[in-house]
Amino acid sequence: MRTTKGPARNKAKKRLFRKTKGYWGGRRNLLRTAKETLVRAEVYAYRDRRVRKREFRKLWIIRINAACRQRGLRYSQFINGLLKAGIELDRKTLAEMAVNDPGMFDAVVVQAKEALGVAA
Repeated sequence: MRTTKGPARNKAKKRLFRKTKGYWGGRRNLLRTAKETLVRAEVYAYRDRRVRKREFRKLWIIRINAACRQRGLRYSQFINGLLKAGIELDRKTLAEMAVNDPGMFDAVVVQAKEALGVAA
């Protein structure tokens, strides 16, 4: 007796169409188009998970730079001062501090300036 792939194929198609829910037109319910669209969507998703990390780092650096310049220091000088002072805070924490806790950020800037030998 000839066996068919019926149940397995139906299950696979159902899985695929579940993932394409919300897509427009044939991209949602035509098998070949849905497959192509899904492959491309997964490629973009993979790439953009990495891009998101870059974008956030850029944002943090911009915020830290703005906060430093208000206190008379450039970003590069500030980071150098932190290294010399032995302060190991990441950019995410520094940016959060600059926005939500200016007093604490001021204290960190003063320490960085002292490590650089710049008048505070």
